[in-house]
Amino acid sequence: MNWSCHESSIELFPPREFHFGECLVFLGRSELEVLHQIKDGYLYKLVKVDQELVLLKIGCAGQTIRVDFPLGTPSEQVREKVAAYVWEWFDLEQNLSGFYEMARQDKVLHQLVQNYYGLRIIRIPDLFEALSWAIIGQQINLPFAYTLKKRFVEQFGEKLVYEGTVFWLYPAFDKIAAIDINELRSLQFTTRKAEYIIEVAKAMATGQVTKESLRHMNDRQHVQKTLLGIRGVGLWTADYVMMKCFADPAAFPVADVGLQNALKSRLGLQRKPTVDEIMDLGANWEGWQAYATFYLWRSLYEQAV
Repeated sequence: MNWSCHESSIELFPPREFHFGECLVFLGRSELEVLHQIKDGYLYKLVKVDQELVLLKIGCAGQTIRVDFPLGTPSEQVREKVAAYVWEWFDLEQNLSGFYEMARQDKVLHQLVQNYYGLRIIRIPDLFEALSWAIIGQQINLPFAYTLKKRFVEQFGEKLVYEGTVFWLYPAFDKIAAIDINELRSLQFTTRKAEYIIEVAKAMATGQVTKESLRHMNDRQHVQKTLLGIRGVGLWTADYVMMKCFADPAAFPVADVGLQNALKSRLGLQRKPTVDEIMDLGANWEGWQAYATFYLWRSLYEQAV
């Protein structure tokens, strides 16, 4: 992590292959998003560090990311943890030179990496958020998934009000572990999804599932197998979590509808490609399937630019 700490702010110095504006396009894709806000080119995000609520105002000048603290400057220890969070959130540890070298020679990706150069996978550092968000999104369209997430966050998350604007934290797993299924069903969660999310929360509350234990597994198949052992987690969910929470560049959610639609459009097909056809295309993306997927997702909302 390359950063510096100043009296009232911090600065991060990302790799050359980083474009803040492209990342904002992804972060701004839904008006129903409640976990961050974009205003006048700045990204506002509420985080919790050492039990302290910290509001971040994130901007970028040139190749420098600057983080200010509208509520007052936290301790140097907290600022260091904030720097680590932002570095992880924007996947800045990932060296993308190999991805761009491969993609420039690929018939599907070559134009996308020119169009969206510097876009990075926007990660979900919190394991419970990654798992429960993936479960929420199973077998429903994206707008309704965001509607459910908004209800979930506003019902069970912490909030902070600054200058008349409400900023939210994602619900903590220990809080969700203690609720009843009917509390989620009242928000229009199906019984199954309510059960799955509460069971994930309970598994995390008891320490049965932790980000640390998964992160220390050297074998990606072992991580995937462990995730698949969680009720409600199928292959798509496991690969999504490996991609978004654990920064596995080889994670490949081949059954993803957005990926299928993007490939259908890019290749001018009359139908969505099959999983086998996607696997054949992805053979050229070996080691970078997650980034290939992410750039294809980005191509679905070009009109947002």
